[in-house]
Amino acid sequence: MLQEQDKIFTNLHGQNPWNLKDAKKRGDWDGTADLIKQGQVELVNQIKASGLRGRGGAGFSTGTKWSFIRCDDGTPHYLVINADESEPGTCKDRDILRAEPHKLIEGALIAGYAINSHVGYIYVRGEYYREAEILQKAIDEAYEAKLLGKNAAESGWDFDLYVHKGAGAYICGEESALLESLEGKKGQPRLKPPFPAQKGLYGCPTIINNVETISVVPTILRRGAIWFASLGRPNNSGSKIFSISGHVNHPCTVEEEMGIPLKTLIEKHAGGVIGGWDNLLAVIPGGSSVPLLPKSICDTVLMDFDSLKEVKSGLGTAAVIVMDQSTDIIEAIARLSKFYMHESCGQCSPCREGTGWMWRMMDKLAKGHGKSSDIDLLLNISQEIEGHTICALGDAAAWPVQGLIRHFRSEIEKRQQHG
Repeated sequence: MLQEQDKIFTNLHGQNPWNLKDAKKRGDWDGTADLIKQGQVELVNQIKASGLRGRGGAGFSTGTKWSFIRCDDGTPHYLVINADESEPGTCKDRDILRAEPHKLIEGALIAGYAINSHVGYIYVRGEYYREAEILQKAIDEAYEAKLLGKNAAESGWDFDLYVHKGAGAYICGEESALLESLEGKKGQPRLKPPFPAQKGLYGCPTIINNVETISVVPTILRRGAIWFASLGRPNNSGSKIFSISGHVNHPCTVEEEMGIPLKTLIEKHAGGVIGGWDNLLAVIPGGSSVPLLPKSICDTVLMDFDSLKEVKSGLGTAAVIVMDQSTDIIEAIARLSKFYMHESCGQCSPCREGTGWMWRMMDKLAKGHGKSSDIDLLLNISQEIEGHTICALGDAAAWPVQGLIRHFRSEIEKRQQHG
């Protein structure tokens, strides 16, 4: 478990003001120029050595992603920060935006320098109106203190940072759809390759990182890559913010060490499952798009990328959704199917047609109007959608259904009136 001295986000719950003066008391903007003056190659290598993996869901090595940018190609480079936190159950970035915005802004400056970018954009979910207000005020403070703009933080690097408000589309959380939206177009994913690091915003090399990923960069560089890599488990290093919701006594957002047992996480920080641990039915461990896990697996599973992959789920955004025995598990997954049907951009036929088909079938099974053969058909269709779309929304729609069938098939069969 994470020790108090190893916490990166010391104001996550907004117990103190978010402003620049108080942020500096917490250690933000301390020696930023000295960090930058280490040089681009050294910064990228330190982030690689830390083992930091993207906190937005994919879990790709952040340092490796940064290294894809060729710093001497003569073209403008862009840093884009994904604050389009639309994954159901997820609220970690929201707390960073409203309680620790200066960590994000300082991280943006450092990351911008590391990838040779003089301009950064923070794409904020449309519903995060107040959070965007706070973020803009924090950016204004940074400009006034000469921490952004010309010779930002006396580092010798010029860097401008802008807030862009989205319009509430889930699909714009996908990096290439985000870029389309940022350019003023309809938010639809692009074909890859080329990847954003080669051809991103306005056709220029672009790095896209999640809010949490960028926010931890300054602390990693101050305390050292070895320190960060010492937390967690091999290939799953560092601390992580978890959002815990559902049937728990105290829903919360908390920073903990990667690899913490799921049971410990829920009992220590969320006051346990309502009615006790034995009243647990299932947990979705990483936001609504990852497959659920039944209690038998939740008893021992660890909360990191590789451990959850081994049990055919995923860490995703680390949004832990707890469901107790009172939950209609079939209806719950049917509701998620409806969400993904609604949020599909419609560009790919497997997703456009398949998400609607899955929701209608899930609704039928939830009402008990199906038969056993419908379950096999549903599973088959979900597998035909998975991996056959331009972006991962097809996978996100298929995985909750697959997890339900994998672990609760008998419950589905029992409900059907026609056997």
